[in-house]
Amino acid sequence: MIRTILAVTTAVVIATHTAATAANPVFVNGLTIPGGKLDATEQPGANAGRLGMFSDIYYDPGREEWWGLSDRGPGGGVLDYATRVQRFRLKVDQKTGTISRFRVVETVQFRDPEGLLSAPTPAVGVTVTKPRALNGLNPEQLNDNVSVLGRSFDPEGIVINPRNANLIIFDEYGPSIYEFRRNGRLKKVFETPANLIPTRTNSTLDPGDDTMDYVGNRDVVQNGRQDNRGFEGLAVTPDGKKLFAVLQDPLFDEGGRDGRNVRIVVFDNDPHSASYGKSIAQYAYPLELQANVRQRILDAGGEASDTDPRQGRNIGLSAIVAINEQEFLVLERDNRGLGVDDPEGDGVIGTKRVYKATIDPQVATNITGMALPSGDLSGTGITPVEKEEIDPFIDLAADTVLPSDKKAEKWEGLAIGPRLKDGSYLILAGTDNDYSVTQDAGNVQFDVYVDFEGNSVQRDIDRPTRLNGVEVGPIPEGHALIPGVLHAYKTGPGDLAGYIAPDQDHDD
Repeated sequence: MIRTILAVTTAVVIATHTAATAANPVFVNGLTIPGGKLDATEQPGANAGRLGMFSDIYYDPGREEWWGLSDRGPGGGVLDYATRVQRFRLKVDQKTGTISRFRVVETVQFRDPEGLLSAPTPAVGVTVTKPRALNGLNPEQLNDNVSVLGRSFDPEGIVINPRNANLIIFDEYGPSIYEFRRNGRLKKVFETPANLIPTRTNSTLDPGDDTMDYVGNRDVVQNGRQDNRGFEGLAVTPDGKKLFAVLQDPLFDEGGRDGRNVRIVVFDNDPHSASYGKSIAQYAYPLELQANVRQRILDAGGEASDTDPRQGRNIGLSAIVAINEQEFLVLERDNRGLGVDDPEGDGVIGTKRVYKATIDPQVATNITGMALPSGDLSGTGITPVEKEEIDPFIDLAADTVLPSDKKAEKWEGLAIGPRLKDGSYLILAGTDNDYSVTQDAGNVQFDVYVDFEGNSVQRDIDRPTRLNGVEVGPIPEGHALIPGVLHAYKTGPGDLAGYIAPDQDHDD
């Protein structure tokens, strides 16, 4: 049965509606997308054309286009990978909101032919097949220097610029924001605020420093974004003039792995403004209390402690979507659920929740130039982003389309989709499956196959009968690469009151 479900191009599972408040969107149905599906390049191979699923999703209502962003590729930043974004089609039933017929129609690779970024000098033994491509290799691998970001690129968020239809993508390594033409050519580099860039104890800057994962010197970085915890979500206001980028977790110097307060960074995207391309504000977003997440896990019969899941590391932000100029949908999640790090998927999930948030510049404190405490903001004089936490807008873990009632780990894509015939809207959420690739302590990469019954096997990448170069036989019956997942939700009356679609009437 499992093989039948995952062998087709896209499997459709019609939803059994779970209880939801009348004011919240209702789960309609979901799709599972096979882990071995190829993008439009049709090049076989995990770090060639294997579809990287959904680190982010964006719907462009003016052009009726869906976009799905893959991240830095398989292998956690140690495999040569030409980063890319997918334009895809999705059939949406205009009455029910049911989704079907997922198909990639275009794959756009990110390139820097004009040399706006420094050229890579690969580490010894590393081959870069496309020097002008923005590459998923981490800075140490790509540039032989952890202090040089260059063209190292870990794309995690996408919006379409409503002013010119260009692609605005942000990267987790820097963290950075770039604007690309629709053919993938780099057009503009935004200025990253200095307080977000990892800084060593001797105050030298390490743009793109991800060394904490790769050479083990985590303790030398004291300020800026955590390793692999840079920009994780991106929203654009309806008029296209502002970008809102969310960090995944607190900065090193603001609690780091044990912090609670995440920065939302606002960028000026108005080309007629003197501050175009620069940050114009930063706001504090408090993550849900770890104690609340822990208690939810315990109540469901799972195991959790004061540090597992860890606030500021295992709990963080994954997406942000603009409802209008001040209201947003924000996705918080833990790292529990079926994925390459837990192919059995037996751990009880604590949070995969979408909240409504309001960023009113007349109320929330602009914390540019200010330091955030690691915990409660009471008594600090800092007013954080307003967040409707008591009743989450969507609980992504309340329904699943995976076999055996397994729940997916990495919900990272979120988009407000088309308006339906009754005036409601489709909301689409998607998962990142990490290309169904894991790695050992020595950064050796393996494909992961699961059977959704608590069993899994590893194989050498693209060699399903070999493990560490040794023939071990075919993949066991019923196992498959971890799929990507899409969920469709239909809004009810008032769910998106005040929603303003991106304006298509502006020009550069």
